[in-house]
Amino acid sequence: MFDQFKFRLKKPAHDARYRTFWQYVHIDVTLLSFLLLLCLAGLTILFSASNQNPGLVELQAARFILSFAILFIVAQISPNTLQRFAPWLYIIALFLLIVVLGLGHIGKGAQRWLNLGIIRIQPAELMKLAIPLLLAWFYHKLHLPITLKSVLIAIPIILIPALLTAKQPDLSTAILLLIAGGSVLFLAGLSWQIIFSSLAGLAICIPFVWLFLHDYQRQRIMTFLNPENDPLGAGYHIIQSKIAIGSGGIFGKGWLNGTQSNLHFLPEHSTDFIFAVCGEEFGFIGSTILILLYMLIIFRGIYITLNAQDTFSRLLAGSITFTFFASFFINMGMVSGILPVMGIPLPLVSYGGSSMVTMMASFGILMSIQTHRKLVTT
Repeated sequence: MFDQFKFRLKKPAHDARYRTFWQYVHIDVTLLSFLLLLCLAGLTILFSASNQNPGLVELQAARFILSFAILFIVAQISPNTLQRFAPWLYIIALFLLIVVLGLGHIGKGAQRWLNLGIIRIQPAELMKLAIPLLLAWFYHKLHLPITLKSVLIAIPIILIPALLTAKQPDLSTAILLLIAGGSVLFLAGLSWQIIFSSLAGLAICIPFVWLFLHDYQRQRIMTFLNPENDPLGAGYHIIQSKIAIGSGGIFGKGWLNGTQSNLHFLPEHSTDFIFAVCGEEFGFIGSTILILLYMLIIFRGIYITLNAQDTFSRLLAGSITFTFFASFFINMGMVSGILPVMGIPLPLVSYGGSSMVTMMASFGILMSIQTHRKLVTT
């Protein structure tokens, strides 16, 4: 009788309905909370960076709502279903990448978009998910760590989309595709001998790669090495960015009080260089808090990766987490002058929706991996 009484205390009637509800709503509350905090911080910074333009902030908020809806939908898809459709998603994304080179919409000198009338899609963004999905599907069937033979099979899977993307030209997204695919290889047990050999080969190829770069890409590298060489031209962006970050000091000038952005000294202050606005207005303390929000999301991604229940889920979750880390690290690195300017926006903070949908879909996959894991019986 005492055991029955304890059972009733632990499992009242409404608990059964509660468990049934969460069985069908696969949302990781911890990750969702961190994402919401980051998005709110992004809208706050954007309001100042956009010179207090409410229309711009409202449009960005609408994009957030759409992206969170997609996150919710993707989170309901089980990892097993994602695994089955991984090859098809890659084939479709690769086909669209080829089509965009011939029929894509041209904007700002780049041919990256497919105009479908109602919406425009950027196939390179789909590849950020398609590449790690296909590689995780492929290595899931093999005995790890991976061998040189399996690496050689993976190389064209990564390189072909990256080269097609670079041809648009979109070098920043091409780099992220290499990172997304390379992170799967690393997590699958790529030997250090192959890694160092690849780095040595890349170093040898650098002089030849230089010949194929566009003039603006070469200029970005030269500006990174010596921005003061052309302070009113190519070096203007990074010099003004450093001034904005440095002028913020410890506590910053205060929200809406940034001079570099509000007086239009800082170019692209609502997109690529929005972190400089944060540094100027909120100082070292505010920048640290923003970085902490990113790190909380990354740590949650690492936790989900380590607790994934199969090879496919671990490789996929690890690649998504590392690619997100690379995106925010590269942006902050280029804004602070420790990396060349690559045109990679600050995730979920910079204005724009080209990569937001893909990024939220990737977080939906992380949530799916975490929440479906709890339903597996042992």
